[in-house]
Amino acid sequence: MIPYGRQNIDEADIAAVLDVLQSDFLTQGPKVPEFELAVSQLCQVNYAIAVNSATSALHLACLALGVSKGDIVWTSPISFVASANCALYCGATIDFVDVDPDSGLMSVAALAEKLQQAAAEQKLPKVLIPVHLAGHSCEMAAIHALCQQYQIKIIEDASHAIGASYQGKPVGDCQFSDICVFSFHPVKIITTAEGGMALTNDPALAAQMQLHRSHGITRDPQDMTEPSHGPWYYQQIELGFNYRLTELQAALGLSQLHRLPQFLAARQQAVAQYQQLLQDLPLQLPSAAFDGVSAWHLYIIRLDDADRRLAVFEALRAAGIGVNVHYIPIHTQPYYQQLGFQWGDFPGAESFYSKIISLPMYADLTYPMQQQVATALKDALLPILATTTTQQD
Repeated sequence: MIPYGRQNIDEADIAAVLDVLQSDFLTQGPKVPEFELAVSQLCQVNYAIAVNSATSALHLACLALGVSKGDIVWTSPISFVASANCALYCGATIDFVDVDPDSGLMSVAALAEKLQQAAAEQKLPKVLIPVHLAGHSCEMAAIHALCQQYQIKIIEDASHAIGASYQGKPVGDCQFSDICVFSFHPVKIITTAEGGMALTNDPALAAQMQLHRSHGITRDPQDMTEPSHGPWYYQQIELGFNYRLTELQAALGLSQLHRLPQFLAARQQAVAQYQQLLQDLPLQLPSAAFDGVSAWHLYIIRLDDADRRLAVFEALRAAGIGVNVHYIPIHTQPYYQQLGFQWGDFPGAESFYSKIISLPMYADLTYPMQQQVATALKDALLPILATTTTQQD
């Protein structure tokens, strides 16, 4: 089986983890700050807060921006459920902005229309969470301009997009957002096994996320409610969580980060090869990121005939191609239907979902593997190809 995604672990990664295993610190040591510094420098941002998952990072970001009961948060319906769940963890109400049915990215036009209506109804969101699907940046300049108009905070869900750029600058620099979040899950661009990171240029937001990451505990005398009892003393000043990243994970992340350019180049090459191999098939290939360079976490094709999607998917799986679908619209999940959402609410997202299949995409994907994918896909599409040929005749 050729998987849709997988990690690349080399001897340097293994050695980095072994070094930590033989050190004095398995957690709360020097590697986590080193990893945070390396990512902040890569992204040209002031602060980076490493955590145990991107889901945790999204939750911390919402908390830092003061999201709570009575607030409203909007995100994209085409994403993993964590992009919406993070608002619910804080007691807020969640809603969605429809996507462009061609790209799966948040539609600026849909956002503008929804904001105008929400302003009239006095139901504006406190926070907007655009999602950089597949490693492609959303149109952040336009999204930011709209949010500025209505005084809405922005969290970029860039779980797919470390190494991507937008308008010549790295995704993660927070030029058009308050906080940006990365994921380091094994199928992502780089991995820490499980892990994530929140980035910001705001020192107050960084301090809040650092505090909530570790139980709401501080050892800083300036934040305490009474004089310190001694060097051992700490205070829990807020209700926080155990969202820390371990030293082992940080060491792996640091090692992986050295190879980020290599991983990105391999993905770019794989994209170019797919474009050549699949160009004559009855489907729509993903286009380059808007006004930037994609990290190409996913390679999402769209079938011309949505009714054939299940048959094509099953044929590819039967041929040993580990395809997937990214994503089932969040608002159609049973839990979210219990909140009042239903099929038909976001037609752009539902149209996008109905046609998509994610083909294998990862750094170790070879050209012969891609040829195997292309052959299996062509075989699966033969009924469509035959119909097209008959109609032309």
